Amino acid sequence: MSYKSMKNWDREQREPLLSKVTDRIHHQEPLKEKISQCVYKLKVQQNRLEGANLKTQQHDKSLFDKCVQAQMAKDTMRSAMYANEIAEIRKIAKVTLRSELALEQVVLRLETIQEFGDVAAMMGPVAGVVHQIKNQIAGVIPQVGYELGEISDTLNSVVMEVGEATGQGYDLEASGPEASKIISEANTIAETRMREKFPELPSQTAIAEHETVIPR
Repeated sequence: MSYKSMKNWDREQREPLLSKVTDRIHHQEPLKEKISQCVYKLKVQQNRLEGANLKTQQHDKSLFDKCVQAQMAKDTMRSAMYANEIAEIRKIAKVTLRSELALEQVVLRLETIQEFGDVAAMMGPVAGVVHQIKNQIAGVIPQVGYELGEISDTLNSVVMEVGEATGQGYDLEASGPEASKIISEANTIAETRMREKFPELPSQTAIAEHETVIPR
């Protein structure tokens, strides 16, 4: 083998490792940019969900008052109609509130990643949460579901890039339990806030008791 051939062969042997290191260096800034963009976009969707929650709360209050008035007027058909509508609104409110709270946790996790750079260990669950929330909210607010779908794709690509750069593949399914834990925590908080913001409809007995104390 000639000296030139040996030199080329030696360069080829060294190139893969050098390329990996170089790629890792070059990927650092784009990865940071991708994460920053995801944080920004998630905050936009979080604000949309917050606005949706306020609207549902206001609409619920309006229907709640009408339902109580119908009950006091002994208009059972109308009160039942309002009660059914309130039940549907509260189902939507719970989904949007849970989604908002889960996205809040995702944003905090991504900001921690930005601060400390522990991308490989923390990114998988984050991507899993966004994917789950996308599926849950798509039937309620399609536009938010669509936007979260794009963010989810970006986060998944970040996970894959990190795996390629470090040589350690990341099983997205393995992040399922951690993602479910985040969703569960958001659900628990959402249930507490629902009880605080959405009062229970008074029963007919309560209405009757209320009427007996009203001066005539």
